[in-house]
Amino acid sequence: MGRIIPIEKVRNIGFMAHIDAGKTTTTERILYYTGMSYRMGEVDDGTATMDFMEQERERGITITSAATTCFWRGYRINIIDTPGHVDFTIEVERALRVLDGAIAIFCAVGGVEPQSETVWRQADKYKIPRLAFINKMDRVGADFEGCIEMMIDRLKANPVIIQMPLGTEDSFHGIIDLIKMKAIVYDEDTFGARYSYIPIPEEFLKKSQAYRQRMIEKLADFDEEIMEAYIGEKEINEQQICLALRRATLSFSLVPVLCGAAFKNKGIQQLLDAVVDYLPSPIDIPPVKGKNPNGEEEVRPASDDAPLAALVFKIMTDPYVGHLSFLRIYSGSLTTGTSVLNAGKGIKEKIGKLFKMHANKREEISEVYAGDIVAAVGLRRATTGDTLCDERAPIILETMEVPEPVISVAIEPKTQEDQEKLGNALRKIALEDPSFKVAYNEETSQTIISGMGELHLEVIVDRLFREFKVKANIGRPEVAYRETITLKVKSEGRFIKQTGGRGQYGHVWLELSPLSRGMGFNFIDATSGGVIPKEYIGAIEKGIRDAMEKGVVAGYPVIDVEVKLIDGSYHEVDSSDVAFSIAASMAFKEGMKKAKPIILEPIMCLEAIVPDAYLGEVMGDITARRGKIIGIEPRKNVQIIKAYVPLSEMFGYATKLRSTTQGRATYSMHFSHYEPLPTKLAETLTARKTIH
Repeated sequence: MGRIIPIEKVRNIGFMAHIDAGKTTTTERILYYTGMSYRMGEVDDGTATMDFMEQERERGITITSAATTCFWRGYRINIIDTPGHVDFTIEVERALRVLDGAIAIFCAVGGVEPQSETVWRQADKYKIPRLAFINKMDRVGADFEGCIEMMIDRLKANPVIIQMPLGTEDSFHGIIDLIKMKAIVYDEDTFGARYSYIPIPEEFLKKSQAYRQRMIEKLADFDEEIMEAYIGEKEINEQQICLALRRATLSFSLVPVLCGAAFKNKGIQQLLDAVVDYLPSPIDIPPVKGKNPNGEEEVRPASDDAPLAALVFKIMTDPYVGHLSFLRIYSGSLTTGTSVLNAGKGIKEKIGKLFKMHANKREEISEVYAGDIVAAVGLRRATTGDTLCDERAPIILETMEVPEPVISVAIEPKTQEDQEKLGNALRKIALEDPSFKVAYNEETSQTIISGMGELHLEVIVDRLFREFKVKANIGRPEVAYRETITLKVKSEGRFIKQTGGRGQYGHVWLELSPLSRGMGFNFIDATSGGVIPKEYIGAIEKGIRDAMEKGVVAGYPVIDVEVKLIDGSYHEVDSSDVAFSIAASMAFKEGMKKAKPIILEPIMCLEAIVPDAYLGEVMGDITARRGKIIGIEPRKNVQIIKAYVPLSEMFGYATKLRSTTQGRATYSMHFSHYEPLPTKLAETLTARKTIH
């Protein structure tokens, strides 16, 4: 059949922002103006197309990233709407991994909020060009210039203003295009679908000229063509500005800033124009890199003629078609019924059906090409992060980082029938969500589920009850503590077992050293002279990693440790992988006992927005929760409190904050780092674990 839309006219974009900045509302308007939907869904009414889960509609928040496709000016725009709540950060992470460009949406009142900073850093990590859209310009307290300043201070961004608001708060009724130097006003009778360009009103003319001058000066800093015209005092036309803006955006030099009010249907068409004009197509970004079976780096250009390379970035269970695998096609093409190689697992899989997704609705297609984002049915063994490729040209693409869970609850099925249902349901959810973990506690005979926060687990439990019809009892949330060491020690592990036939022999000397917080685990083979053959080194590292899963203080996983293999011995006949793995495990546990082990607790970064009248009470409550206040920032009639607080002290905080401030304060919280648990609390925790 062949490609209908050329690859240079494809845009793969995502929305990213703090919760309640207006991502889903903006997406709904885009779908309406591009003719993909015939009515505007509203988040508050529970009618948003992109929020299709019951839990999303009830809470008025986005929980899972949803993909859709629309068309504008002959361009195909694939959109992923991501959650704003920090508990669902994996959804943002995996969306940004496969996108070419992004739109960061900021609330004109709240400005750059905590999750905005998190997603901005994620976009920096994946080197994603982006636009900024300052939304809610119609709200009381809207501060356009304040938002720009916060972008510079908090995000270290380099914004270039290409639009300014025509009025603000109640008087906001359009935008001023600083490239065309025209004002745009919207027709209320057509829900903003029709708009017209008018001369800039006199009272805004001076300010808009100053903004335009600043825009030209910023572009001149990064673009030679604009610089020459500017120095030579030549006329700079629209086309020159647009091309310079595109070059500066794609090189991460500048972030174009637009504004509007999505809920009031203002500014959306111009945002779509900016997506087409300034954000990259798949051929504007560097070719994707991966490794071939020999471990050598290879690249795959964004071309239909190149060998297939696709990344599975999301798994979803669909009640009608079953297992849906979301794919980003980086190179090559794919047709229904084709066999592909799952490179990481070394298995062949067959593509059953291919779909273009529109939230939870599907449009079946027979062929997909480089740059496309689609869903496939029939991939039974595929999981998030897997690479699908041509078996004649195998490649493994770089996967994505999955954050470690920080909170757990015990779950017990009520009946034997529910036991089986629960197991199946948890397997499906864990497959969909890599940041969700399931474990079985042998000592207590309980199933432990772990996630990124209280809301994350609350949503999962709700799905178990409603979607999977499981009846179960839920325990009290448990914090994901960790263990580490505080001294450098040497330890020996010797595993010798003589039976009737061939025996077992493994002998190692290890040196354990503490690492800085957040460094994880580092293994170094420092042996020389062949005291231990190289073929056993992998088994030794595995033995150490196995031992680290359960620390010696209270059985929590061990982190931030460097282990150096310094000596050992082997037996020509009796040595084996198993023997060295056991010896290394014994040596690590013995060494850890001598290295003054301690328990670490997760510390959260809390940001509370509090009316002035309640500042003292809220600060007192944070301090009582062992919190350390690291800053207070005044903003219009409110104070922003930033603090580090132990997660174990934060259960039920939402209720307490609401009651203290009569529901007028809000907060957000995300994992920051681990810190040693105070000795008395560690003793209590260890005693409790021993009793259990």
